[in-house]
Amino acid sequence: MAFAITQTCCTDASCVAACPVNCIHPTPGEADFDTAEMLYIDPRSCIDCGACADACPVDAIFPLESLSGPLAAYGEVNAEYYVGRPAAAQRPDPAPIFHSWDPPRFDRVIPPDFPALDVAVVGSGPAGMYAVQDLLLHTSSRVTLIDRLPVAGGLVNFGVAPDHPSTKRIGETFDRYRSHHRLRMRLGVEVGRDVTAVQLGREHDAVIYAVGAPASRDLGVPGEDLPGSVGAITAVGWYNGHPDVDDDALDLSGERVVVVGNGNVALDVARILTADPDDLAGTSISPAALARLRAGTVREVVLLGRRGPDVAAYTRPEMMALTRRDDVDLVVDDHDPSVGAMIDAGADKGGLLASVKREAVDYAAPPPPGRRIVLRFSSVTEEILGDTVVEGVRLSGGTTIPAGLVVRAIGHRGRAVPGLPFDEATGTVPHEDGRVTGTANSYVVGWIKRGPSRGIGANRADAQETVGTLLADVVSGRLSPARRGRIRGAVHRLRTAR
Repeated sequence: MAFAITQTCCTDASCVAACPVNCIHPTPGEADFDTAEMLYIDPRSCIDCGACADACPVDAIFPLESLSGPLAAYGEVNAEYYVGRPAAAQRPDPAPIFHSWDPPRFDRVIPPDFPALDVAVVGSGPAGMYAVQDLLLHTSSRVTLIDRLPVAGGLVNFGVAPDHPSTKRIGETFDRYRSHHRLRMRLGVEVGRDVTAVQLGREHDAVIYAVGAPASRDLGVPGEDLPGSVGAITAVGWYNGHPDVDDDALDLSGERVVVVGNGNVALDVARILTADPDDLAGTSISPAALARLRAGTVREVVLLGRRGPDVAAYTRPEMMALTRRDDVDLVVDDHDPSVGAMIDAGADKGGLLASVKREAVDYAAPPPPGRRIVLRFSSVTEEILGDTVVEGVRLSGGTTIPAGLVVRAIGHRGRAVPGLPFDEATGTVPHEDGRVTGTANSYVVGWIKRGPSRGIGANRADAQETVGTLLADVVSGRLSPARRGRIRGAVHRLRTAR
């Protein structure tokens, strides 16, 4: 029997490298890899060796015969990806398809006399840790890992929903590098407050900034700053116990919550707010958040999407999982006939909702008994209503949805790093292949480099590009490592993790 990749695929392509028969696609370098929501195993070529499952950092790969419940559909999902796709040699069913191998590529050539570098990596989330991994495995660099929080982990600890424990397991992959003998951690250290970018650059041969996109994008509508209107960063940090977020950041005393946006983060927030607290008790959820969920009265979460279901922001795997929940009702608000037409046509992501109940939702009435999530498409938020606190939202066309809490989940945005250039329009640091524009030895990786796009695994290829640029700069002489004593400077006098 073959294996199949399932919902929690992080697309970091560790499985691609492990596969001995090249049956996992798209691979890095293929045209659709950068936009892929997940990777797929060709069941006709898989030899059932299990190497991919062993390599997967998020436990997303299983034998076909073991798939059940919400994962049962993924055997077909994997097979469908290969329907009609060309292969180097094809044989009549049921013979396997043999996928051609790309020619060998040698993107880096590191000379034998390559110097031991002192590199600072600012940010201990996935982007930073993929850069650390690359440096420690392929060079003799000494790395100082810096994070402004008192605990390492970044997005893995504070951005992944607690009901996705397999995704959080990628942190175990990174843990081994945090205890590496050539790495030192400095936690609770913030650039601009405890140390400057100039100091970091002076005391290290290179500095890689992996500071993410820690701000929520604004809607730009009246009432956005009212108490009870929070960004997704706050909501996600709240249930994950982020040190910057107060335990009472979310008011759950009302029956209805509106989430503006319908990407994966919006789905995460809706899932957590409508989950049975007993089901969350064994997860990594913040104890304070769990207690407030038990005491809260939320029974309905309304997800507002600007566009139709065919181009919704969520990924297929996340919506597939939501449609298979049996503890929460899922409803499509049938306010716009075109929404139903898109679903019936099966266009793009619209077909995922074919089995979901549709009804004209009466928001003037209280939510029905039980818990439910309402998907309302083709709806533009024009105002968050309320005098002193949030009381609801007003949509284009005049529809009003009463709510005591509004979560703005329309994307993240980077913040300027003191001492580095910053593009206000994109919320990123200007760079060339990861090298920060106008600086001598500063580099960027992750969302602060490319913007808040794609998930955890995309940071692996991103880090390879940035580290590759750094190494090439040393080889070319553009970056000249200094010859100096190694115990020195402001950073090494600050808080030490071990």
